Amino acid sequence: MKLLFDLFPVILFFGAFKYSEKHPETAADLLTSLLGSAAVDLKQAPILLATVVVIVATVAQIVWVRIRHGKVDKMLWISLGLVVVFGGLTLFFQNEAFIKWKPTLLYWVFAGSMAFSSLVLKKNAIRTMLGEQMTLPEPIWARVNLAWIAFFAAMGVLNLVIAFNFPTDTWVNFKLFGGMGLMLLFVLAQGMLLSKYIEEDK
Repeated sequence: MKLLFDLFPVILFFGAFKYSEKHPETAADLLTSLLGSAAVDLKQAPILLATVVVIVATVAQIVWVRIRHGKVDKMLWISLGLVVVFGGLTLFFQNEAFIKWKPTLLYWVFAGSMAFSSLVLKKNAIRTMLGEQMTLPEPIWARVNLAWIAFFAAMGVLNLVIAFNFPTDTWVNFKLFGGMGLMLLFVLAQGMLLSKYIEEDK
């Protein structure tokens, strides 16, 4: 359930894009009325409407978390900031390149914050999250942390490769299925490698 909630904006982004692909005139008319702008290019309409949807969905997600839990994770705020800024630029210039950069920057923020925490603050982010579930030798904690940093850095690069070398439809599919699929495979692979360290419940 939490995974679906975390993916809520991405799922709506995907759905809005796919609907708009089949109904570009409807999407363009809706954008014109929402943004009060001049005529929208029909080819850009699907990604523009999906961008509006993902901005609204991310704001709604933040509001829900705030009301339900009283505290919003920093990464959610960062994600909101990125989607508002780059989504806003996408809508203003009617240029999809801006929104395509957003996942890469978010991945690199993850990687950078983990690297900063490890090198400067001398704190292992992965150990902070998983230290109560398993006991690992210090060198293994360091390797796991480094693996996550490398994974997020590589995902940022891969997003750019897909975004700017393939059709937008392919990028939208990758954003939901490819990104989450690779994340799941990475987590499962690490889980198998570290399973012997997991403490069994007494």
